[in-house]
Amino acid sequence: QVQVVESGGGLVQPGGSLRLSCAASGSIIRINTVAWFRQAPGKQRELVARISSGDTTNYSDSVKGRFTISGDNTKKTTYLQMNNLKPEDTAVYYCYVYYNGDARALDAWGQGTLVTVSS
Repeated sequence: QVQVVESGGGLVQPGGSLRLSCAASGSIIRINTVAWFRQAPGKQRELVARISSGDTTNYSDSVKGRFTISGDNTKKTTYLQMNNLKPEDTAVYYCYVYYNGDARALDAWGQGTLVTVSS
């Protein structure tokens, strides 16, 4: 049983910054990948950023140069640093963890944290 909890969302002005946190706990042997997704009302959930256990990162074109994903050695704590936020970044942000359990690879989602970018 694994739990994933996001935090750090809130209201911020355009051009401002926020740092989201993702905390994973439970029966995790090794985290392979952590990813941040976001979903705005009426839109599909989209991949924002991801980081592998080897610290390889990937970003969507819309956030490249503005967002940075990072984590500790275990990736049980992962951060999404969001700079120069734009109104179009407004969405519920979800943390996704792909990990090795006791016997096989599994995944888990957080409950989401709302980011609102508005003047």
